[in-house]
Parts: sequence; structure tokens; C-alpha cells
Amino acid sequence: MYNGRSGMELRLYQQSSKKKVVFTPLVEGEVKLYVCGPTVYSTAHIGNARPAVVFDCLARLLRSLYPKFTYLRNITDVDDKINAKAASEGVEIDVITERYTQYFHEDLRALCCLEPDIEPKATEHMPEMIKMIKKLIEKEHAYESEGHVLFSVPSYKNYGVVSGRDKAARKAGARVAVESYKRNEEDFILWKPSEDDQPGWRSPWGRGRPGWHIECSAMIEKHLGLPIDIHGGGGDLLFPHHENEHAQGCCYRSKEEYVNHWMHNGMVKVDDEKMSKSLGNILLVRDLLEKSQGEVIRLALLQTHYRQPLLWHMEESVSTARHILDRAYRVVDKIASLPVVEWTQEDAPEAFKSALLDDLNTPLAIMHWQKMCKQLLGQEVIEEQEIKAFSAMNFFLGLCNQDAKSWFHASTDSQRVSPQQIEKLIAARQQARLEKDYKRADEIRQELQDQGVWIEDSGTETTWRYE
Repeated sequence: MYNGRSGMELRLYQQSSKKKVVFTPLVEGEVKLYVCGPTVYSTAHIGNARPAVVFDCLARLLRSLYPKFTYLRNITDVDDKINAKAASEGVEIDVITERYTQYFHEDLRALCCLEPDIEPKATEHMPEMIKMIKKLIEKEHAYESEGHVLFSVPSYKNYGVVSGRDKAARKAGARVAVESYKRNEEDFILWKPSEDDQPGWRSPWGRGRPGWHIECSAMIEKHLGLPIDIHGGGGDLLFPHHENEHAQGCCYRSKEEYVNHWMHNGMVKVDDEKMSKSLGNILLVRDLLEKSQGEVIRLALLQTHYRQPLLWHMEESVSTARHILDRAYRVVDKIASLPVVEWTQEDAPEAFKSALLDDLNTPLAIMHWQKMCKQLLGQEVIEEQEIKAFSAMNFFLGLCNQDAKSWFHASTDSQRVSPQQIEKLIAARQQARLEKDYKRADEIRQELQDQGVWIEDSGTETTWRYE
């Protein structure tokens, strides 16, 4: 069994068995990853950012493990919410989709997410969707009714296998109410008619547009080929979206093969409340980026295991992440004067890599990274292999992507005292304490605090952070 270049096993949580299992590619040495992307009618919020960052981290790991890796993340640019947004502004649909696709890309670059290998748009795949729908009708897994085409859930005996929900739970979680054109209450739309003022495409069932679920299956089939190794997305997509995807995909192929492994990240709660418009606690990434650097937000998102709910406490989450990154950039600053060394992803320490291989345990990996930062700051001499290890760890986490000067003198912190000045003041304070000149030591502490720098004494070590 091929376990990747490192020879170490990757273990991922399996939704159906509710336990971690050894991940085995469908084709040796090759992995195909598909992640549900945004519906581009508004700017991304922190809940949208979480899967983008989580699966960027996974993609970095998979690319290091397997000789052939393909990452596809889609753009949903046909949706009734997009139609409503365009109508409210009195503009064409593509004005909305192009604007918010651009914003999404800008936000993800700020969060240090690498681009996927393929980023298809739903509107570019109407022939593939129509072809898939026609085949489902031919196989009697779908039917036409009142200008709609619907998937017949009773035609697929294993419906519910992805989410693990029984029929009662599925009814409670379904998004769509029972309509007159449905034969069964759980049936879902593959194609629906469009009014004259709505976007539409010609089809055997009249001018219309696709339902939500069919686009992903069609794009996967075209660009990756079915089945695929991993399908990711937010936990809110597990049902009904991914359940419906799986059903139509298996029926289209007449095989119980669609996705080998489903991965879902937990939802984000803001100050212990679920994010919602009604509560007015939606945190937009663009607003957060006005106050904090993207790496701060990225680290805050990775500090909780991807499967767990993320409890976002605005001041605490950002302050903690910034403090950790300030220390890491002190390491970056320290090694900047040393000879440049070439590193590879294989240089990451085994304990760090093992954490990521254990169901993408980023909190544990970050703990090993922080330990490395503390170790390097405490050393007078840093070895070449340690620089390589530190650099490889930064790559996998997507952190420390700039030089220390840029970090500490970012636009939002342009008045900060430099790390070099801080270190000199700390050294002077330590000397004052050795000479029992505690008045001078207190004056230096106050001087640093006045400049937004807080120091903490732990034994013989003094650490600092910006506030």
C-alpha cells in the first residue's frame, strides 16, 4: 500500500464509521481533492474562510505526499441569491458574480491560501449538467414535472449513507419545502424553469437553470473523473448538499462509487453564538483584514481542530494569534542575517508532520512549531538543519510568508517600535535588574508599555508581545 513519499500513514476521520481510518488513494500515488467553493453574491465571512484555510492546509500536505495531486475548488455563479442581489442593484448577473469572485480571491490571498489547480464556474458547465440529468432520467432516477426535473430519492436505496441521517432527521434538515411538482417530499431539483428576467439556458425541458447539487457532480466528472479521493466542505453542506451529490453521482455511474472520503469542518461561533444575520454577528473577512494581518486570522482559524466548532472571541482570538506570530517573526528576524539555506518539505520535523498526518491535527502541529520558535529564540547559534525545519513548518501552516521588517511595520502597526529596539531595551532592563536598579528596570518596562509592547518574565527568560 502506498502511503506517500514520506512512507508515513495519513489517517482521516470517516463520517460513516465515526472514526479515523488510514487514507488510501484510489489510484496509487495519485490524489484528487474537490472542495465546495463560494456562492458569489456577497463578501466572504469568517465561516467561509475556515474551509478555505483548512483545505489549503490539507492540499499543502497532500501535495508533499503524493507525486500526482489535483485540487479543484468551484465557483457557484448561478443561484437565486445572486439573482436577487443583481435585481436589488439593477445590474446584470455577471456584474455581481465578477465583483464577489474578485473579492473572494483577494481575501484568500490575504489569508495566504494557495490557488487551487482548477477553479471552474458553474455557468461554464451547462452542457455537462444537462448530459448528467438526461442520463439520470434514462436510468429512471429522475423525472420531469411541471417544467422541473427532480431526482427521485426512493430510487436510490442507500440515500442517507453520507450524513447518517434517517428519514425523520432528513426531513427536519431539508432546505426545500414540499411542492406540487414533487412525487416524494425528499426529491430534489436538478433543473428548474427560468422566468424572462432570470438567467436561463436552453435544455430538453425548456429554458431554465440548474439546481444547486448537480453542478458539483458535473464539474467533478469533467475535470477529475469519478470517483474521487476526497471531497471537502463546511459541516453545513453535509446535508442535504453532499448527501444529494452522492446519490446522483452513484446513480449516474450505476456504481456505489462517488467519493472515497468526505471531510467537513466544524462551524464558527462568534462569542459563543452561531453566526447569523438575525443576530447581527456576521464577521466579514474584509472587515477583519482592516484590523489584523491575514496571517493572524489564518493562525486563529488553524488553532482549533478542523472537525470541532471554532469559538471566535474577537479580541482574544486575534490577540493570541498575533502574540504567537510576533514570536515567530522574531525567529525570522534572527535568521535573516544567516546564510540562505535550501529546504524541502521533507525537512519538517517528524513530530510536526505526524500531527498533520493524524487527521490534520493543526493545533498539535502548531504546538510543535511554537516549541521550535521558543527553542531557536533561546539559542545563540542556529544550525542549518534547524532553519530548514523551521522553514518547512512555516510552509505547511502557511505562515511567516514575509520578512520580519514587513511584518512588524505593517500598515496597521506603522508606529510600532522595532524588534531590535525592543531587544535592546529588554537587555538594558535585565542588566538593571542584575545591578538591582529596580527603578530603572520599572522605567524600561513602562517605556515599552507606552509603545504598545508588553513583556513577561518567566525565570531567566523575558518574552514580549505587541498589544
